Amino acid sequence: MTKFLSPLATVKFWKELIIMTLGMSVSAAAVYYFLMPGKLIIGSISGLSIVLSEILAGAGITLKVSNIVLIINAILLVLAWLLIGTEFGMKTVYTAMILGPLIDMWEKILPYEKLLYGGTSVMNDPWFDLLCFVLLLSISQAILFRINASTGGLDILAKIVNKYLHFDIGASVTVAGALICCSAFTINPFRMVVIGLIGTWINGIFVDYFTDTLNKRKRVCIISDRHEEIRQYIVHTLVRGCSIYRLTGGYSGEEKFEVVALLTQNEYSSLFNFLKEEGIDAFITAGNVSEIYGAWNTDKKNLAEKR
Repeated sequence: MTKFLSPLATVKFWKELIIMTLGMSVSAAAVYYFLMPGKLIIGSISGLSIVLSEILAGAGITLKVSNIVLIINAILLVLAWLLIGTEFGMKTVYTAMILGPLIDMWEKILPYEKLLYGGTSVMNDPWFDLLCFVLLLSISQAILFRINASTGGLDILAKIVNKYLHFDIGASVTVAGALICCSAFTINPFRMVVIGLIGTWINGIFVDYFTDTLNKRKRVCIISDRHEEIRQYIVHTLVRGCSIYRLTGGYSGEEKFEVVALLTQNEYSSLFNFLKEEGIDAFITAGNVSEIYGAWNTDKKNLAEKR
């Protein structure tokens, strides 16, 4: 029990809890203000919930979209636990279960009816609604993916499809999203369904873009006779690791040393300022890296204490 509760006492836990709550608040706002008014169905659990709400309403059963979202996410979490195992942790449980209540929160704070002004949606155009929704949702997803969390829902369904139908995870998301979009034929005309399918595709592109932007790092390679000064600055001032390689110049035949480091954009700028201020002559190449695993992500404070 102590082992299970120990993460609750860390600053990292509470910081990520706040980030997840804010991220899901943005997702809930996107659903409430840009999907629900015009019944725009994108390939997501929220879109499926809108379809089910309309079908139930036609049968004389009133059930709010937020409540259906909560029910579907609860079912998917149970299925994920039974069919996939312990891969989904408390983060997925938390984000999936708070989406419905957060939609209710936005409804109480500012009902979308006050923003319609005689139109059928907030932007009064399905394409603008689509773009606004995808933009907000993609930003939210990218932020959550960065801290190893997700919005639940479609992500869970995609992983189940991935395991039992053996599609890769990207294809699984596409298949699950497309099936949900097609369910909109029961309540929407063909044009609106096509808009939803396009929105599902654009959402994937936006998520990749924002994820790469948030995770972007610089891989810097520096060849210089003053490599030890550069190493000292990277290790002790920037508090980053680096690698040093011995090499031979193909043109001059001289033996040189190359310093290679992975840095954030701010650290990259600081390193350049250091080289300029110290008058260090160097040959430098740099490229963007969007995915890093392992010790680089260790907290810099912990790295400094270990030294």
